[in-house]
Amino acid sequence: MKFSSFKSSLPLILLSFSFWQSAVAQTPVAVNSQLSQEVARLRQQGSQGLQTFLNSHASAMASPETRAALDALCQQRDCYASRLYWYTDIEQAKAAAKVSGKPILSLRLLGRLDQDLSCANSRFFRVALYPNAEISQFLGKRFILHWQSVRPVPKVTIDFGDGRQMERTITGNSIHYILDAEGRPIDAIPGLYGPKAFLRQLQQAEGTFKEYSKLALGDRQLFLQKYHSDRLNTIQSQWVKDLSRLGIKSPPKLAENPTPTATIAGSLAVSKMVVERPMLKAIQPAQQNQNALVEITDEKAWNKIAQLYAVDAKLDKNSISLIKAKKFHSGNNQIDNLLALVKNFETTMAVDTVRNEYILHNQIHQWFIQNNQTSNVESLNEKVYAELFLTPSSDPWLGLLPSDSYSALDNDGIHQPAVKSKLNN
Repeated sequence: MKFSSFKSSLPLILLSFSFWQSAVAQTPVAVNSQLSQEVARLRQQGSQGLQTFLNSHASAMASPETRAALDALCQQRDCYASRLYWYTDIEQAKAAAKVSGKPILSLRLLGRLDQDLSCANSRFFRVALYPNAEISQFLGKRFILHWQSVRPVPKVTIDFGDGRQMERTITGNSIHYILDAEGRPIDAIPGLYGPKAFLRQLQQAEGTFKEYSKLALGDRQLFLQKYHSDRLNTIQSQWVKDLSRLGIKSPPKLAENPTPTATIAGSLAVSKMVVERPMLKAIQPAQQNQNALVEITDEKAWNKIAQLYAVDAKLDKNSISLIKAKKFHSGNNQIDNLLALVKNFETTMAVDTVRNEYILHNQIHQWFIQNNQTSNVESLNEKVYAELFLTPSSDPWLGLLPSDSYSALDNDGIHQPAVKSKLNN
């Protein structure tokens, strides 16, 4: 009986051993190939494909190979933290919006959202906004997500001469557009907002979209003008209340028509400026720094106003965990450093929030009221990058090469790829 029992179980044992051998025999290349094929298939299924992948690979989510595959599926770096599916083709996003009845949240950025070195603000979105539990859930359920690169992001590599290198991006800003299923802009959220403030913007935009969608096509333009007029009045009323509450008699203002330079454009986003200013000062001529490092706002006044909204910039535990994982790779206990880093980031993000709302969003509302290049997202985006972010598409150097500066370098240190002669083609 014992022998018979053992004999009957033998095929199962051999089968299990054979399966184990096959699994062990798989090389990393084979695993990556299988994941790539799976991603290509699931990518076609949209957010449902993402959910299928998450369910199938739940136990392997710490694996670098699995996370890389997930990023390819989501088309977003660090997607394991946000678990959001992004379209990169606006026509596909519009088709999904028509089927679902949801608005589109369309991100425009320098660089690519699925690469580590995208522009600074888009990196902050991936850390502070998209992984936030409330925001992630709201975006996943209520919006069709899309991103599009405006242009490549400038990168700087600093070689310290001893084998160490530091690679960073400089200049560039990002904006989220709320679009209907035809791709028409309804509103925009310029730059970085704190998580709670960003969520309020999304909720406001979704409610507006629902009202807008019920109207006949001929009534939608007047509706948007009325909506943005109301929002502008609300912002300006709150601005007066904040100044009165703080006793600020000389409110901060933007400089009159500043000349677009990388330094001034960078100072429009405080969180980004903290990262980029040291490099901008290092690579630009001293005289230019003296001329261009003008404060376009009253920094002390903005800091006071930002303190009124500090709660809006608080990071949740998901974002803090991601910051810890990206900043402290060694795994050492760096709790004091982490807390200080988070606090500083929240402080600069709070300043970004109020400046973006009171200055940049204020201007966008005015453009919608005037119907000033707001009916087409591409035209609006050109206007935003030229007039708000001060990085117009007409400037191939993004303010990094002012015509009135002298670097004492041959051809200002510019190296461009050689253009092949037609005779050689």
